[in-house]
Amino acid sequence: MAQKPRLLQLFDYLQDPNKVVGFQRLCGVEGFASATAESASKGTLSNGNCGNQCSRAGAEEESQEEVRHRGNAAISDTERKADCCGNGLRSSVVPPSLLLDPLQPRRVGDEEPPVPAASDFSLPQRTEQEKAKKPKRRNSLTGEVGQEFTIKNKFLYYLFCFGTELGNELFYISFFPFWIWNVDADVGRKLIVIWVLVMYLGQCTKDIIRWPRPSSPPVIKLEVFYNSEYSMPSTHAMSGTVIPVSLLLLTYSRWQYSFVFGLFLAVVWCSLVCFSRIYMGMHSILDVIAGFLYAILIMVVFYPVLELIDNFNLTYKYAPLIIISLHLALGIFSFTLDTWSTSRGDTAEILGSGAGIACGSHVNYMLGEMSDPLPDILPFIPPVITVTLVGKALLRFLIGVVILLMVRTVMKKLTIPLACKIFCIPCDDIRKARQCMEVELPYRYITYGMVGFSVMFVVPFLFRNIGL
Repeated sequence: MAQKPRLLQLFDYLQDPNKVVGFQRLCGVEGFASATAESASKGTLSNGNCGNQCSRAGAEEESQEEVRHRGNAAISDTERKADCCGNGLRSSVVPPSLLLDPLQPRRVGDEEPPVPAASDFSLPQRTEQEKAKKPKRRNSLTGEVGQEFTIKNKFLYYLFCFGTELGNELFYISFFPFWIWNVDADVGRKLIVIWVLVMYLGQCTKDIIRWPRPSSPPVIKLEVFYNSEYSMPSTHAMSGTVIPVSLLLLTYSRWQYSFVFGLFLAVVWCSLVCFSRIYMGMHSILDVIAGFLYAILIMVVFYPVLELIDNFNLTYKYAPLIIISLHLALGIFSFTLDTWSTSRGDTAEILGSGAGIACGSHVNYMLGEMSDPLPDILPFIPPVITVTLVGKALLRFLIGVVILLMVRTVMKKLTIPLACKIFCIPCDDIRKARQCMEVELPYRYITYGMVGFSVMFVVPFLFRNIGL
């Protein structure tokens, strides 16, 4: 058989899930023995689900059963899985093989471990490993239940949890508004334009390539929310690259600060996000490297024309109509998903937010509320940090976020039932209705379009009128 080219060998090496496992173990993440044995007994696991043959209701029943019998190890996880799948098998003794580390197979001639009596298991005692065990996580959109795992290095766990949050919705809805309201709206506006481009192309590429997430087992999935999406490239890595690098490029000639300091922050930010995705078990090393390089490539292509795009959004008379139509068309015609995933909704959120920000910027410009600084006052000197400055910034942020949450809640309550009624989709099960494209796209696009418009126009307009 002909040997693979070196490049393909390198790709296989970087995509190997065992490399992810090695990094997780190096950082102190280990799967709980019984959960790992259960996973190994039934093949590839979709992050704690009961398997393709089981219903999602069965998976929820399994989770509840585990809570009721957490102290009773006589009923093994494997038997509980068989019961939830309808096999009806249950035994009072745990097979000895399930008590061993499945990643360390026994050699021929090894002594069989003693089988504990059933009465020993009935004691509600918990080992130190069980006490350190993290609870299962649940995906609120799909009902998917995560794996159990143990953490030996809490510092790295919380550090990488923070790193992965730098690519989630909570960060976006906090960071972008804070920057626009308190730091530099001009930079924030342009940053969102390039961020939308990078994230949109990244999500579309995922659904074209359709590579699965790293297989579990052997990988331990510490996160379940994005597990339904495809893997290549890592859009977290793309976001973790484009935001700090773009901030550095957009602010260096506009604000006075050390370039070395800015570069250091960008490298730390990007590295933290990229390594966190491997730590969480959501991406292979190849996914992360590809996401980083893909983001750099998109920035090389689009950053030189960023000023032209921004000038069009601000000054062209019919820019809002074109922006809304273009972003909506991109959301409708870019996906040919074989199964539902969070990818489509996330992309609609990104496109809606970008359209709302651009339209809000256009309204500000037309009302004369936006003016470019004179060249002789650049670069800006960062203000001295005082209690008053921090207090006003926090007050703006808190008031603004409350308004954004109110806008999102109201629009969600209005758009989901309206879309269900227009397209004749039952809305008694909201979670199921939201997975229909006819509901998901307009609901996400309109809701987050209004959120983006509020970030750029409504909230600043309120601040100007109350003198904040």
